[in-house]
Amino acid sequence: MTRIARIVKSNSHVDYVGRVIDPLDASEPPTAEDYGFAQFVSMPLEGAGGEVVGVVYDTQLVNPEYGSLGPRLSPREEIAVLSPDYLNEQGVLVGILLLGWRAPAGDGAASGRGEFQHGVPRRVLPVGQDVYAMPDEGVREFHRGEDGSVGLRYFSQVLAHAGTFALPVVEAVIEQLERDCPAQDRQRLCVLKRSLAWQRTLGQMRL
Repeated sequence: MTRIARIVKSNSHVDYVGRVIDPLDASEPPTAEDYGFAQFVSMPLEGAGGEVVGVVYDTQLVNPEYGSLGPRLSPREEIAVLSPDYLNEQGVLVGILLLGWRAPAGDGAASGRGEFQHGVPRRVLPVGQDVYAMPDEGVREFHRGEDGSVGLRYFSQVLAHAGTFALPVVEAVIEQLERDCPAQDRQRLCVLKRSLAWQRTLGQMRL
């Protein structure tokens, strides 16, 4: 998995902020596609085992130069050599909404791997926690229920905590899941997508 960020703060028990890895942190930093909107992420739990699963639902740029009216004493190329930490103050922050977790290996699965659960994780993520982009197979496994069907049991959680991005996040997730799922699941996801489109339309009409 590609390491994309480190946790720097939280806004609530399920709403975290990560700083995207840059060239001063790693020789091969992640690309913009690795931490795009609705990208699923995994945060391994050190010591206890298992992992917490979340989704990128917001992005912010950090730029201390914004609003500065002072003169530029050196070009950017020289600052990169003389004071690289100054450039490192600029960066990208991603908002991560926690959606569930996987229990440690051996807890609840005959295969020796814990089962994914949707909901609010009990564990608190520490500052400095590594955040990894979740591969497509991991995303599919996270959404697969005990009977093998696709489910978004965290739906109400997203609506409660993602604010104005709630509907766009769910719609983007549905588009990801529709690519590789059985016809029956695709039909159910299509019904949910139509419902979300109707809710969006009603919201615009109220405005």
